[in-house]
Amino acid sequence: MVQYIQDHWWKLLLVLNYLLVIVFSILIVLRNSNPVKTLSYIFALATLPFLGLLVYYFVGQDYRKNKIFEKKYFLDDAKLKSWRERFKLDRDEREDFEEEFGEGLAKIHRLLRFNERSVLTFDNEVDILVNGEVKFERLREDLRKAKKHIHMEYFVFLDDELGRDLIDILAERAADGVKVRLLYDDVGSKFSAATKKKMDESGIAHFPFMPVHLPKFASKLNYRDHRKIVVIDGSVGYVGGINVNKKYDNSYDNPRYWRDTHLRIEGPAVGSLQASFLLSWDFCNNEEEELINEFFPEHKPECPDPVGVQIAASGPDTDWANIMEAMFTAINTAREYIYITTPYLIPNNAMLTALSTAGRSGVDVRIIIPYESDSWAAQYATDSYIEELLRSRVKIFRYTKGFIHSKTMVLDDIFSSIGTANLDYRSFSINFEINALLYNRNKALEMKELFEKDLEDCDVVDLDRWLERGIRRKLQESFNRLWAPLL
Repeated sequence: MVQYIQDHWWKLLLVLNYLLVIVFSILIVLRNSNPVKTLSYIFALATLPFLGLLVYYFVGQDYRKNKIFEKKYFLDDAKLKSWRERFKLDRDEREDFEEEFGEGLAKIHRLLRFNERSVLTFDNEVDILVNGEVKFERLREDLRKAKKHIHMEYFVFLDDELGRDLIDILAERAADGVKVRLLYDDVGSKFSAATKKKMDESGIAHFPFMPVHLPKFASKLNYRDHRKIVVIDGSVGYVGGINVNKKYDNSYDNPRYWRDTHLRIEGPAVGSLQASFLLSWDFCNNEEEELINEFFPEHKPECPDPVGVQIAASGPDTDWANIMEAMFTAINTAREYIYITTPYLIPNNAMLTALSTAGRSGVDVRIIIPYESDSWAAQYATDSYIEELLRSRVKIFRYTKGFIHSKTMVLDDIFSSIGTANLDYRSFSINFEINALLYNRNKALEMKELFEKDLEDCDVVDLDRWLERGIRRKLQESFNRLWAPLL
């Protein structure tokens, strides 16, 4: 028997592998999940011996979501209700919203109020920050002015030149008595032992989000904190696509130009960013932070053009795909144009149908994507959708100046969105994301102007030329599209 096993160990392992494949395939089917996602996992299990099992183990199982995030959802829901009543987070709501902005945008407002109880506040001062060099200059100024607390939450926070500079500022503010709290994703971020020691000694409280044991092999693990949030003294907030990594800041000597978009918000909408941060902080800290009035101050800046802002947060701890549903509703609401910028265009069936239907119905739909992605698998998957979109009169533009990482949408000179969510499966249903929705004509026109400026650095994708791609390229695209829900 022992000799037989020694002589046939490889065959026996293959038999064991496919017995497990059959068992796991049955379990996957019994979940009654999205058929596309179900078939993707079964395909991985069947075509990749052993590796497919590892992919399923690390990426495919939802037991963590069921056990961890279901409890988190109910706790967060109760906290949000309590905070809204105690700190009057919805004090700026308006009854005449539909009358001013129309039925279409009112649907988005009501949708988020029902899904996530996301309040819509006015009297906000909003600055659109183009690229990291602009964002970090403003951020440094605001951090140095902090008097009570600084809250930061980032998917990527590296202790490179930029990161060390920010940590130095945080350490200085902590030494002056400012309470500094830092959350960072354990897969996307990296700190040396010396940097962690400095943060500890300076009084910076810091925690990793969902720690992993082998981060180098876990770049695509599920349930990552993809948010980028800063809240200063409860009155100034930052949100958008820009991480703490010097490649995002073109003032450094980087090999590639980086185009990105961020927001600086001052006003009552910062309360929603604060609430989102505190919920994540309590989750990672395993202790409920004692709430104090300074977290949610009454602050209405004097500005000539106050902006309506609604913060949409989504993730595996929410019952609904809030950001995706808001974007879906916005696309179906548009009557004249929809301009979208995204580094990854891997839409689920609902978003693909919405975009295609809008294009064929006469809405001017334009999408900017990178000419060259930072992920070959994502690029092939993205390219597999281009032909279908072009045939639906959706115009696709590829950014050639560098890498475009903005996650933005603007439509009909009245509504825009800036945040962390890409137009892909992972942002819509797996990772923790947060977007700011702006209900304001001037901000929409500013976003439209920025989009049109970016078009100057783009190549338009022509359908006839696109169809001339070789069979090898098309096979690569089709193969990677099978993996789209896992990318």
